Amino acid sequence: MGFRPPLFFVTGFFWLLLSAALGLALFLGMLTGKPLPPVLRVLHVHGALVGGVAQMILGGLLGFIPPLLLTGRDRPESHPGLFATVNLGAVGMLAGFGLGRPLLVGAAGLLIVLSFLAVLGDAVRQARASLVSPPLGLWFYGVALVALLLGLGMGEAMALQFLPSTLPGQGRLAHIHLNLLGFVTLTIIGTMHTLYPTVLNAPLFSPRLARWTFFLLPAGIAVLIGGFLATLVPVQIAGGAILVAGTLLYAANILQTWLRAGRPSQAASDHFLLATFFLFVAVVAGVFVSINSLWNPPALPFGKLHLIAYTHLALVGFVLQTVMGALSHLLPIALAVGRVKSNKRRGAYLAELTAQVQSWHAVQLGALNLGIIGLALVATLVWQFNMSDLPVRITGWISAGLLGLSLTLFGSKVIRLLLTQPPGQTTD
Repeated sequence: MGFRPPLFFVTGFFWLLLSAALGLALFLGMLTGKPLPPVLRVLHVHGALVGGVAQMILGGLLGFIPPLLLTGRDRPESHPGLFATVNLGAVGMLAGFGLGRPLLVGAAGLLIVLSFLAVLGDAVRQARASLVSPPLGLWFYGVALVALLLGLGMGEAMALQFLPSTLPGQGRLAHIHLNLLGFVTLTIIGTMHTLYPTVLNAPLFSPRLARWTFFLLPAGIAVLIGGFLATLVPVQIAGGAILVAGTLLYAANILQTWLRAGRPSQAASDHFLLATFFLFVAVVAGVFVSINSLWNPPALPFGKLHLIAYTHLALVGFVLQTVMGALSHLLPIALAVGRVKSNKRRGAYLAELTAQVQSWHAVQLGALNLGIIGLALVATLVWQFNMSDLPVRITGWISAGLLGLSLTLFGSKVIRLLLTQPPGQTTD
């Protein structure tokens, strides 16, 4: 596989699996009244977002930007330096949090910054050399990378204690939302406008809706971040309303594309469609969280479990589900192209890999999404019951079991794909 984008995808996915296992352990510890050390929550979040999602996006940018700009002919296929840098940065960051060493966290964060600065600089050089105008997806990537650098800069300031003592809470919110909304969400949406039609083998329903999505989402993120830093809840609600409008247009575009393609059902397209649904739900839920905070105390009690349910609508329902859809589509293609040089023989091998992805996909899809809904249900139940009460515990264990089942099933598929060799071939 070399150090090409597929290796970034696979390595990032296994980071996600490890982080998800830790997350399930944290959730069950809370459910049973035996909470694990708080530092593990920090390791869970940063392992998933830095080692997992950020690494996969880095691989995606390396793979998608050259074709968008038609500059791929002379581009290097292998990126060992970037692979080493992003993984060393992720490991260093987790070690810094685990050991309580802010300087180590800051130094490791700089490695992540340097990785994406290298990709950004290379993308700018490719855009200047390209004979085509930058497509809309590339503009999404550009804004997303700027948001990432701002978010990482905020994280560096917190790790190195550069923020004023009055700003830690606001800075943390800005850091999280710049990375998750500004970087991860914009990158995914920019990619989906091209990748989803490719998966369905159908044109995007409306390029005009895609352009409006591009204008609304960065504007909403900017207003939201301003509201966080100024501690102005009405401004946060205004930013959230703009984000709701932008995600609604995006969701309508994705849904109409699926309908026009004849409502196909396959692992990749189904995950992408449901991920879009959970993105919209998560953004709407975020607006209600802000509205709820207008009252002191809040109109509805909002504790740690509610925060977990709300954030995981986005982190699992949208981000992880998109990752599973992307791997379902891209990994078989990448393996077939990389392992079989003959076009004639490649088709049969690709069909075999695709069949493996499709196997049990209804169970995989249903377990994941019912598990996410179960987390939300647990959060609503604690408004009526105590954490130790039977309805909460039963629902929590069922939700954790469903999520674990889906991730185990998909993880085993990824391993099986990697081990399945074409007849008479070995990995290069």
